[in-house]
Amino acid sequence: MPFAYSSEFREMVLDQMRGGRSVVVLARDLGIAESTLYRWKRQDLVDQGLVGGTSSSEGALLQAARLRIKELEAELAAAKRASELFGEDRVMRPKDLYPITEALGAKGHGLKASCRILAVSASGFFYWRQRPMLARAVRRAWLADVVADIWVRSRRTYGWRRVQAELAEVYGHRAGRNLLLSVMREQQICGLPRRQGRKSGRSPAETTADLVNREFDRDGPNQLWMTDITEHPTREGKLYLCAVLDAWSRKVVGWSIDRRATAAMVTSALAMAVASRRPAPGAVVHSDHGTQYTSWAFSQRLRKENLNQSLGTVGDAFDNAVVEAFWARMQTELLNTRKWKTCTELSTAIFDWIEIFYNRTRRHSSLGNISPAEFERRHQQQPHAA
Repeated sequence: MPFAYSSEFREMVLDQMRGGRSVVVLARDLGIAESTLYRWKRQDLVDQGLVGGTSSSEGALLQAARLRIKELEAELAAAKRASELFGEDRVMRPKDLYPITEALGAKGHGLKASCRILAVSASGFFYWRQRPMLARAVRRAWLADVVADIWVRSRRTYGWRRVQAELAEVYGHRAGRNLLLSVMREQQICGLPRRQGRKSGRSPAETTADLVNREFDRDGPNQLWMTDITEHPTREGKLYLCAVLDAWSRKVVGWSIDRRATAAMVTSALAMAVASRRPAPGAVVHSDHGTQYTSWAFSQRLRKENLNQSLGTVGDAFDNAVVEAFWARMQTELLNTRKWKTCTELSTAIFDWIEIFYNRTRRHSSLGNISPAEFERRHQQQPHAA
């Protein structure tokens, strides 16, 4: 907070400057910043009418007007809130109005004015404000802070189920559904909605190359990989992403980004998955009938790695539901969150979301609300624990 000089001291310093003393010398002798003395000197010239600007007397009037406006705004805000409450023909106890009065005070409005307009006792309000919090209120306040922190760390995507799982595992604290929903409503936070899509009542005929038949559950890693391509626009043009997911852990084991959806892109994603996972011969790689997956280059790479290719029925997203669900969450939690300027910006964000958030942090409901990386880590520890 800046030091406040009295008007008498300021006038004496101005007399020194009017008498010809240098601002630099005065600042050094008095220990005052030169900028302060220059500001005083200019204001003196304004007050004398030698230069244009707001005089000291006018400034005092403006300050008084601002304070009065602030008081009127406080009373108006309190009156507006009161009309909202009592306009519903609700009878409220005085202690129910205390939190509203405190909220108005936190926004910079006068507490006494708020008490007067809300017709509550000022002494009663201040007594309520100073009394110690009940254990239940303390727990709820702590829970509100923790829930908000969990939601922010989830990149503002978690709903109450994943928040509940995070509370239990990380903080060792159990909270019920209704309590969490109530706290999240107070914090004005919620999980991102699922993307709504049309569901077809018809089930197209299966092809002979479909080795999965919508049976996605596996009991170990690298038995079934699911792959697909998605696209998203930027101001520079569309960007395409190919991802390969392990159906067992839902982990993205390979991915590739390009400005064109080519066979080389899907082959690159497969190569990344093979290099990082080293699957046993006979593992299944399932996809749709896209031209990239039916190309000679992709099929040849599968044969080279001793992997079996599986193709779902034409035009049926349910045959590749694992990847479709992954795209839905990515669309909601990343791609649709803003407009992307460049392909480089979007590709960097995709890398961060997949490798840092989705694989290692984001809780997956089908895995018991733990991340894919944690799911695989626990699986690896089971033989040792036994």
